[in-house]
Amino acid sequence: MQARRRDTLTFAAAGLGLAAAAHPARAAGFPDRPVRVIVPYGAGANSDVQARLITARMSERLGQPFVVENRAGAGGSIGADAVAKSRPDGYTLLVGSNGPLAVNPAVQARMLYDATKDFAPISLLSRTSHTIAVRADSPFRTLADLLAAAKADPGKIAMGSSGNASATHFTIEMLMAATGARVTHVPYRASSQNVADLLAGNVPTSMAEISTVLPTWRSGQTRVLAIAAAQRSALMPDVPTLRESGIDVVGASWIGLLAPAGTPREVIAALSDAVVAALSEAALRERLRELGTDLAAEAEMRPEGFAQFIREEQARTRRVAQQANIRVE
Repeated sequence: MQARRRDTLTFAAAGLGLAAAAHPARAAGFPDRPVRVIVPYGAGANSDVQARLITARMSERLGQPFVVENRAGAGGSIGADAVAKSRPDGYTLLVGSNGPLAVNPAVQARMLYDATKDFAPISLLSRTSHTIAVRADSPFRTLADLLAAAKADPGKIAMGSSGNASATHFTIEMLMAATGARVTHVPYRASSQNVADLLAGNVPTSMAEISTVLPTWRSGQTRVLAIAAAQRSALMPDVPTLRESGIDVVGASWIGLLAPAGTPREVIAALSDAVVAALSEAALRERLRELGTDLAAEAEMRPEGFAQFIREEQARTRRVAQQANIRVE
């Protein structure tokens, strides 16, 4: 079974094994029963909220329920492993993200699954950019203020993240490497805990997803010094990007939909088509935008585009992990 699952539709294979999905035919009879969607994080997490919104629209398109199941643990590895070992028929899907697909393979010595070979990419869904935030009463008025202080007294300033070896931790490491500033990384279990401690005054700075910081920024409780995005966010139009400050760092938490390797190409194509159709709906696009997410380009919503994206993310993550010596035992 394992050999068959790895035989086709692996994004490590030459030419991705996905060319035929570029002009797909609808999978005959698929789906004819409910589709299970594994979110490898707890209920209420950013990936969980987005998954429920998007798969509800996919359900309407394909005529069968999409049932979201939360299987948290081990930085997303438990849920990812459950999907990797599922029957490759399109009825068990993974909401994959930085953690189980790029970070964990780069920092963990032993993995339950092979992130390169055990999954068939369907669609990249969205990115949620990272932000550098402080309390509204912080002495750091600008990013330049913060970096100058971090350089003058290396390690004195603490910066929270959503966890050790999390996507936000990696963005902190990239920021330090690009600027020469040194902060002390403080890992939390989630971005919500990170920002809560920022508001409580227990940590002076925070690297968190825009979706987590947005409510506190809107209420005037926090000040966002910069966003690690390719361009400014329409939700925070006055907040500069890191690149505008001459710092070539882009960091985001992303999610996408995957199936077990070996899932028939016509099934992968039908699911990708459903994602593209769902995300073309103006109401859904606006709801996701309000949450602080940037939708993937349509090419990235296709299997081959998502496969390329994952390869690039895995390579970039490995480089950062090696340079910063990030390991998880």
